[in-house]
Amino acid sequence: MSIAERNQPLGGNAMPRFGGIATMMRLPKVETAAGLDAVFVGLPLDIGTSNRSGTRFGPREIRNESVLLRPYNMGTGAAPFDSLQVADIGDIATNPYNLLDSVARIEAGYRDLLQYDVIPLGLGGDHTVTLPILRAIAAKHGPVGLIHVDAHADINDEMFGEKIAHGTTFRRAQEEGLLAADRVVQIGLRGSGYAAEDFDWARRQGFRVVPAEACWNHSLQGLMQEVRQQMGGGPVYLSFDIDGIDPAFAPGTGTPEVAGLTSVQALEIVRGCQGLNLVGCDLVEVSPPYDTTGNTALLGANLLFEMLCVLPGVVIRR
Repeated sequence: MSIAERNQPLGGNAMPRFGGIATMMRLPKVETAAGLDAVFVGLPLDIGTSNRSGTRFGPREIRNESVLLRPYNMGTGAAPFDSLQVADIGDIATNPYNLLDSVARIEAGYRDLLQYDVIPLGLGGDHTVTLPILRAIAAKHGPVGLIHVDAHADINDEMFGEKIAHGTTFRRAQEEGLLAADRVVQIGLRGSGYAAEDFDWARRQGFRVVPAEACWNHSLQGLMQEVRQQMGGGPVYLSFDIDGIDPAFAPGTGTPEVAGLTSVQALEIVRGCQGLNLVGCDLVEVSPPYDTTGNTALLGANLLFEMLCVLPGVVIRR
C-alpha cells in the first residue's frame, strides 16, 4: 500500500481544527479493524474508580484535543502514517450500571479486534479497562511484558470487598498468568500508603518498581535503556495512567498524587519504547471535569500519538 492509499489525519488547511468530526487525530472512523495496522479504540468507563469519577468522558475529550496533532513527529522523525494504516474504531459500548459486564464487553471487543493483525491503542477510561485488555492480548500473544506508568501500583487484593476495580488490575493480571513477571516494570509510584509494605507484593512477583523519587530531577533515557534490555524481544504492553504525571501537568484525573513525573519525562518513557515489540498500549484515567483547560486530555492525546510513533514498522524520516 502506498502512502497515498493510507489514511491521513485531516489537516487544518482542509478543515479548520474546530470543525469536522472529532475522531482521534480526525482519522477516518471505521467499523472493523480489517486491513489496519493500528487502531484507536475508546473505553469510556468510570464505575471502577475509587475517588473522583469522570473518566467516562476521557475518550471523547482526548479526541477533541487531538485535533491539534499533525502527522509528522518533529522530535523523533517518526512518520507513522507513511508506514501504517491507522483509523479510529470508536468506543466499546460499556455498561454504565455494571462493572463486571463492562469488563466482559471490553474483553470481547478486544478479542474481536485481535482477530486481525492490528495493534490497539486504548483511550480510557479508568484503569479497570486494562485487565480485560490484557486478557485478550494474552490470549493472542501469551504472557506479555508490561511497562506500567502510574502513581499507584494497582495491586490491591480487593477494594470494598470487590476483586475487580481500578486498583486491583495488575494483581488480577498476574494471578491470571497474563504477565511475564520478570519483564514487568512499574514507573512513577508514589504518595502515601496504608502500610510500609504496600509495593512489596509487586516486588515479590519479580516486578521492577521504580518510585517517583528515583525519577526526580533527571532524564529517564538511561532508565528506558535498562527497560528495553529487560523487555528483550518478547511482546510488550504499555499502560500509561495519566496520574503518573504530576498534577501540575495533568490535574484532570481521579486520584492525583503530588511530586510526579513531568510531561518531558512522560515523553522520554514513551519514546524509550522505540524498538520494542509493542502489541498494545493504553492511556487511561483522564477525567475532563477536573481540568477545564483541557490540558490533561491534550497531554493524553500527545502521549497516544507518541505511542503510535514507536510501534513496530514505523518509518523514521529526518
